[in-house]
Amino acid sequence: MNDIMFTKEDIFSMVEEEDVRFIRLQFADIFGNMKNMAVTVSQLPRALDNRMMFDCSSVEGFDSSGECDLYLHPILDSFEIFPWRPHQGKVARLICDICNPDGSPYVYDSRNVLKRVLSEAKELGYEFKVSPECEFFLFNTDENGNPTNITNDEGGYFDVAPLDNGENCRRDIVMTLEDMGYEVEESHHEVAGGQHEVDFKYDEAMVTADRLLTFKMVVKTVAKRNGYFATFMPKPLNGKNGSGMHLNMSVYKDGKNLFDTGEEIGQAAKSFVAGLLRYIPEICCLTNPTVNSYKRLIPGYNAPSYIAWSKKNNSLLVRVPSTKGKHARVELRSPDPTANPYLAIAAALAAGFEGIKQGMTPPPSVDCDMSRLSGEELTALGVKALPVSLRQALEEARKSEFLEKLLGKKLLNAYISAKDAEYDDYRKTVSSWEVEKYLFRY
Repeated sequence: MNDIMFTKEDIFSMVEEEDVRFIRLQFADIFGNMKNMAVTVSQLPRALDNRMMFDCSSVEGFDSSGECDLYLHPILDSFEIFPWRPHQGKVARLICDICNPDGSPYVYDSRNVLKRVLSEAKELGYEFKVSPECEFFLFNTDENGNPTNITNDEGGYFDVAPLDNGENCRRDIVMTLEDMGYEVEESHHEVAGGQHEVDFKYDEAMVTADRLLTFKMVVKTVAKRNGYFATFMPKPLNGKNGSGMHLNMSVYKDGKNLFDTGEEIGQAAKSFVAGLLRYIPEICCLTNPTVNSYKRLIPGYNAPSYIAWSKKNNSLLVRVPSTKGKHARVELRSPDPTANPYLAIAAALAAGFEGIKQGMTPPPSVDCDMSRLSGEELTALGVKALPVSLRQALEEARKSEFLEKLLGKKLLNAYISAKDAEYDDYRKTVSSWEVEKYLFRY
């Protein structure tokens, strides 16, 4: 996304000057999968006048029982020319809101959920800024270009070439992102072989959510050009660290970061933490939306598995890494990159903000390695576990008044129904582990 406020005339001028031939009108389904409708430049006036209609009946998670004809309303400031396309006949994109024929927001548009959260906060004089830490794996491909389960290196945390065999690909990803207006703060090899992280600068919550959607497309596109397959699957390898999407969040009022209190953790940050801890079981199905998500949230792999917080301990669910200046923030470490960025960010911000509005107080911080504690010790601390499966997370969501208010009943029911079906498919599938474990034994 650009910091410049574009007008329709600006876009027409850029299209002509840069020889853009195709425009991708992009939007997300309820699971955060990017969708798009490509149009030629001749249709750009219709697109910018919000007159591009599409049939939603085959989009997974959208309601096909009623009005199927919806309209894409482009966000003008999201106009971007893809830097990897040909110099002649370039391709650009516009991120879109989804609207009903009368112009009202479509109830299953996840971007609109985040809009509502931000609008409510703005009415009370607050705004949010978010910075993600997004991890992914690079796998080798076979002679047909299909992904294998072999990582492209055996490097470790902060390793360099030749151990980090993905260095060139990661550099191409960063340069492409910067060509698209991202300010990338850092990138490095992660703990597991073939695992990488790219962090871009914090920004307004909606800008960050839009960027996350595009970020995943850029990573996959550039990886393919380098002969690799990129995946954001949370736990693709047994016995290895999984990939997270930590969310660093700040709350501003009257232009001041409320978490900026110097050395001590202020009340606003404490209340925000308390809200996250209170509602995390209910929003887990949004921040960790797949069966595989819960293979990552287990002790021993630097991912949270218990509902606790700390300023020092970087393995817990919630951390307050800084209370100074623009870096003052609260970090939620459970989300993973399979999450719909609009829903995950909306849920995390709404939970923390509810803590501020209600003046919640968190339990005492935990500064020890919780993976070493016994069940009795955890009980004595009053610490509970995160949901251990998608099924358990969906049960928490099903009874959540907080989540029904956040998403609306229709979207919540559609989301749970789709995830119930996903879990049922998993439950009925015989895995290779079961065959190896039981076939010869019994």
